[in-house]
Amino acid sequence: MNKVLLYCRQGFEKECAAEITDKAAQHEVFGFPRVKENSGYVLFECYQPEETDKLARELLFSQLIFVRQMIVVGELLRDLPSDDRITPIVGMLTGVVENGGALRVEVPDTNEAKELLKFCRKFTVPLRASLRANHILLPEENVTRPVVHVFFIAPGHCYVGYSYPANNSPFFMGIPRLKFPADAPSRSTLKLEEAFHVFIPADEWDERLASGLYAVDLGACPGGWTYQLVKRSMMVHAVDNGPMAPALMDTGQVIHHREDGFKYRPERLNIYWLVCDMVEIPARVANLMAEWLLNGWCREAIFNLKLPMKKRYEEVLHNLTMIEEKLQASGINAQIQARQLYHDREEVTVHIRRIWSATPGRRDER
Repeated sequence: MNKVLLYCRQGFEKECAAEITDKAAQHEVFGFPRVKENSGYVLFECYQPEETDKLARELLFSQLIFVRQMIVVGELLRDLPSDDRITPIVGMLTGVVENGGALRVEVPDTNEAKELLKFCRKFTVPLRASLRANHILLPEENVTRPVVHVFFIAPGHCYVGYSYPANNSPFFMGIPRLKFPADAPSRSTLKLEEAFHVFIPADEWDERLASGLYAVDLGACPGGWTYQLVKRSMMVHAVDNGPMAPALMDTGQVIHHREDGFKYRPERLNIYWLVCDMVEIPARVANLMAEWLLNGWCREAIFNLKLPMKKRYEEVLHNLTMIEEKLQASGINAQIQARQLYHDREEVTVHIRRIWSATPGRRDER
């Protein structure tokens, strides 16, 4: 198997291709991307087939921006017979995967491909049974073993392969399934909820999303992101010249500052979270976030960078590099991640966590 298949948002195939080509070269793995516009996926073909598995192991999925899932695949299986689609799939996987831990039968995130999802759900059951009978899958699911993927791009046409559970998306099709809360003031609330799922390990939620933490939401109106913080019993300073949802103000957990988010400065030193979804050019938002982190005004930040029409990967990389260089120049250690989330559109969500405490002179003991 000499290809890496990458799921992405429809319409962002070029950005995904630019990213995998760049990141692969950093690992001294070379090849070329195959891009089909609006397909919802990209194929990266390695010049050396053995290096495909190296990429799947060593290229950190958590550091990819425009990629929803990363799997190793072989050639496209075409025109699978309607009376026996399973045998060719088993044949392709035999000798490639042994004792896999789980099976996912998936499709690209496009309107055309979604029509295949009903078939995929039905097909999963007999395919899983056959893969287990052939020792490609273990008799029971195992989260430590490789995941087997079957990716249908059209009826009877699919790629088959595998991913590593320590270096992939744990979500079906790379998409967290979230339900819009009926009492939330806007659908943008799902962006922040998804960011929590993607960037913060579940076993750290009790500490890093704890009740009683203080947070600031810049550009908060009408309160979609503030809603997620209030829901977790945080105290929120909501900054926006526009009105906030009355139900949020009634909680007693929100202080509304009618100010420009770019001019607001915190009145207290124990702000843990800074969140921001302001519609502005990426460089201006990135510089503002860097200022907050450099001054120790927050411990963690989640914010969106609105993307330009062209060179979107380059623009995101430029702003992330700028923030990283500023922090490093001031001796500040930080973890930086970015991802185009499912609930994002023409934007990328960034998460930055300072390693040091936001309070000057105090060290993070964890």
